Amino acid sequence: MTERIYKTLETEEIKFLRLQFVDVNGVVKSLAVPSKSLETALTDGIGFDGSSIEGFSRIS
Repeated sequence: MTERIYKTLETEEIKFLRLQFVDVNGVVKSLAVPSKSLETALTDGIGFDGSSIEGFSRIS
């Protein structure tokens, strides 16, 4: 399955992916990542500024 995804990214010349998740209130949030970073994103995760996500600590 993974190889198929990488092949599709290459053959369709997909440059960016939009990854989605839900916050603690069930609201869909998303972020864009370069397709070349997909493997790293899936294995190591992606950092983001949690202060803009409901339910995370706010920056004072």
